[in-house]
Amino acid sequence: MKTVSITCAALMSWSAVLAFNLPVVAEPMRLDFTGETVGAEPKSLIPVVGIWRIENERGNTVVAVDGRQWKEGQSAAGLAEKSRALYGDRYAEFLDRVQAFAYFPYAVAKDVDNFMDGEIAMRFEGISGRIDQGAGILFNLKANGDYLTLRANPLENNLVLWKFENGRRSQVKWIRNTPTPSRTWHELKVRISGKKIQGYLNGKLTLEDEWREPVNGKIGLWSKADSYVFFDDYTVTLTY
Repeated sequence: MKTVSITCAALMSWSAVLAFNLPVVAEPMRLDFTGETVGAEPKSLIPVVGIWRIENERGNTVVAVDGRQWKEGQSAAGLAEKSRALYGDRYAEFLDRVQAFAYFPYAVAKDVDNFMDGEIAMRFEGISGRIDQGAGILFNLKANGDYLTLRANPLENNLVLWKFENGRRSQVKWIRNTPTPSRTWHELKVRISGKKIQGYLNGKLTLEDEWREPVNGKIGLWSKADSYVFFDDYTVTLTY
């Protein structure tokens, strides 16, 4: 029989958490691509729009979105089955919205059903793209296809919080003069606390906004148009 011992210090620590309602931070969950097959779709992500696959970048296994042969409205292969895996019996509503407005590549994390409070971080490297080199963190994804994304773009050197609602994309907050040169790795992070959204670029708090309601929903990676971008170190930390 396995026994569990709890020290007085631990009990006092938990008592303090309960007494003062302090947040509890869970162990970070990191999507590990190292054991995945180069050339195949990522196992820890469900591609919904665009071409997503595992690639080797100077000996490092990464996830790539490849828009070099991008066509507007190109949903991922097997989308019906992937939609059912994400939303079960509600998959038809999600599928209809994606097929009607499949303009922006994105892939959804499999093992995070409902992200609310916490942090999502990842590294990205813009490789090519004449129209865009968009690299974003997708969050607040709903069963009707609406979502939010925090996006950087090496071609524009800005950081933008976008909303996608009823098939239309529009900006929520736009921060200019945020250099992210191509062929260089950068870190992007979003921190969520209820309605509060904070965006960090290379460790610096760069964008702040408040959504109209507490954030909750599925999460993932986002891109745009002909972007060819590498992603790595996708990490999720939940706060309770």
